[in-house]
Amino acid sequence: MSEIEGGLRLALHDEDGIESHADAIIALQPAREATQADAALRASLAKLGNTMFDAGSVTLNLSQPWFVAASAINALRRDAIAAQETARLASWQRPERAQVADPAPVYPDTQLSYLANVYNEKARGFYHKYGVQLIDAAYESHQEAGDVSLMITKHCLRFSFNLCPKQAKGVQGVQGQVRAEPMTLVSGEEKYTLKFDCKPCEMHIIGAMKPNILNSPPPSAIPYSPLVFHRQRPRA
Repeated sequence: MSEIEGGLRLALHDEDGIESHADAIIALQPAREATQADAALRASLAKLGNTMFDAGSVTLNLSQPWFVAASAINALRRDAIAAQETARLASWQRPERAQVADPAPVYPDTQLSYLANVYNEKARGFYHKYGVQLIDAAYESHQEAGDVSLMITKHCLRFSFNLCPKQAKGVQGVQGQVRAEPMTLVSGEEKYTLKFDCKPCEMHIIGAMKPNILNSPPPSAIPYSPLVFHRQRPRA
C-alpha cells in the first residue's frame, strides 16, 4: 500500500506476475498509536476471506502511520481484489490444442455393450475411429427388452449377510459351502435378481425395462424445449 494525492493505493502482485491496483480517496489522519495502527492496517489488508487469493506478505510504503477507518480499508481491498481478478482473466491464454497422435491409439475393447452408453452417431463414430467394431445401443435407446444389469455397485448384500466367499476363505468347515444365489431384492412390488462378480467385488442388480418405458419414445424422439428464464414471474 502506498499514498496518492488525497488517498491510498493498494497494489497487488500475484505469483503469476500479474499486477493491478485500486485507488481510494480517503481522509488520512495521523495515528495516535503508531504500532497498533500499523498492525491493524496489515491485518485488514490480509483478510482475503473466500477469495481465490492468499496474502503472502503486506508491504506499507507510507510516509507515517495513519489512522484509516476499517470500512474504508475493506472497500479498497474489495476493489483491489476485483481489479486483480479482471487482470487475471485478461491475461489468460487458451492453451494450444494437443497434437493428434499418429498412429491413432486403439481402444482396448473391440465390442461394447449397452453399458458404454453409446447413444448417438457422434459417439458411435468416435469408437469406430479407434477400433471398436461392435457397439450395442445405449440403454436409453429402449432396445434392451430382456433382463440386464440395471445397477452395478460395490455395496454387496452377500457381504452384508456374511455370505461372502472371501470371508469364508480359510475358515475350517465353511470353505466351499457358502451359497447365496439365487438372491432377490424386493422393492415394493418390484423384484430384482442379484448376481455377484467376486473378482472385481461387484453386485449386479438384474431386471427388465418396464413395459410402459419400453413402449414410449426414446429421449431423442422428444422435441427439445430450451429453458426460458424470466426476470419476473410470467403472468398466467
